[in-house]
Amino acid sequence: MSSITETYFADIIGRLQSLQHTLAEPMARAAQAICEAARNDRRVYVFGTGHSHMLAEEVHYRAGGLAFTIPVLVGSAMLHEGAVISSVYERTEGLIRPVFERYGMQPGDVLVIASNSGVNAAPIEAADYGREIGATVIAITSVAYSTAAANGRRRLADIADIVLDNGLPPGDAVIGLPGSDLKVGPVSTAIGVTVLNAIFAEVAAELAKAGDPPVYLSANMPGAKEINQRLVKKYRPRNPHL
Repeated sequence: MSSITETYFADIIGRLQSLQHTLAEPMARAAQAICEAARNDRRVYVFGTGHSHMLAEEVHYRAGGLAFTIPVLVGSAMLHEGAVISSVYERTEGLIRPVFERYGMQPGDVLVIASNSGVNAAPIEAADYGREIGATVIAITSVAYSTAAANGRRRLADIADIVLDNGLPPGDAVIGLPGSDLKVGPVSTAIGVTVLNAIFAEVAAELAKAGDPPVYLSANMPGAKEINQRLVKKYRPRNPHL
């Protein structure tokens, strides 16, 4: 194993170990908000642009995942329809509200927004919309990055009800290349997915105390077809991606 590989693994492991303690309180509040939403038959929406959109897909129809989660997918602000233009869209004001309006978000829902830089128009407008609707807004973001990039702009961390600060430096990549000013090894996705799945696992454990939590099974597990079909039938009316 090369020194770069070892350094990258060690960096991610160290950050996760640290975040397990520094995020304990906001993660607990996030889990509590999601539990309350679930008990009131509300939904959890997950949104991000660029590479952050992968957190929304990570929790959608996921083996071991909660069935009441809904990804907010904006093709023009993702990567598959054009990576370069997606960076323009996520910085353009006024594009996100019409997308969110088609999802039918309701008071008491939860909106999780992943944005490492935390200053682009898309996540800011999404947070504003969630607050207006009466949803609890949870941000997964880098406070250090958004502080450095703000230049007078509003930050996602200033709007969200609950802030999960991933502690990452500006720029995301953390491994310096020898003989260069360039850095490689971005870590925001690995850390964001871990934090989000940990919260959802906590929620599932809490909901299990009152009965079977709405958790999907991997399609090749015994009984998965029947369990997953039942969950899809229940949650499809408010999830356009099922």
